[in-house]
Amino acid sequence: MEPVTLTTDRLVLRTVGRRDTDAVYAAAQDPDIQRWTTIPSPYLPEHAEGFTEQMVPDGWADGSMFTFGLFLSGPAGDLAGMLGITRRSLGEAEVGYWGTKEHRGYGYVTEAVRAAARWAFTEVAVDRLEWRAEVGNHASRAVAERAGFTVEGLLRSAINNKGVRRDCWVGSLLPSDLGLPSTAPYLPARRPHGE
Repeated sequence: MEPVTLTTDRLVLRTVGRRDTDAVYAAAQDPDIQRWTTIPSPYLPEHAEGFTEQMVPDGWADGSMFTFGLFLSGPAGDLAGMLGITRRSLGEAEVGYWGTKEHRGYGYVTEAVRAAARWAFTEVAVDRLEWRAEVGNHASRAVAERAGFTVEGLLRSAINNKGVRRDCWVGSLLPSDLGLPSTAPYLPARRPHGE
């Protein structure tokens, strides 16, 4: 699939490439990004090069991962974060994201998650978008909840972060949560009276 560009009121979501390598490298030096995501730590220039010049274009080309840089609208066009949607199985994908230190707290990542989710539901036939974050990553959970995800619970030992198994929260967003149709019928579980 050819990369797409999405826009919101304040952001341009576009693929990243060689011209963005330095910005990705600089942002990924943030200890919080290295702590809460699975990027390498320490994060070296060659990691940023491999990401922008190989991993991102390969993901778009084979339709396995759709990565967007979150850039502020306007002349400066600063990198405000990254967002990826990774296919997991038929109709299912997982979203991951991080925000740059200087642009946190403004709702940019939430805005981007909503736009990317709408695109995934309408253009890529995703019927369930899953979010996972290590237990304790309250910032990621807050973004997911503000974007409309339902936190479904805790998965034990479900994330491997730098060789350590960790528990994670899991949540989902469905097309119906955004008023959109699914590509396949959805039959929710029936709950007995009193539950």
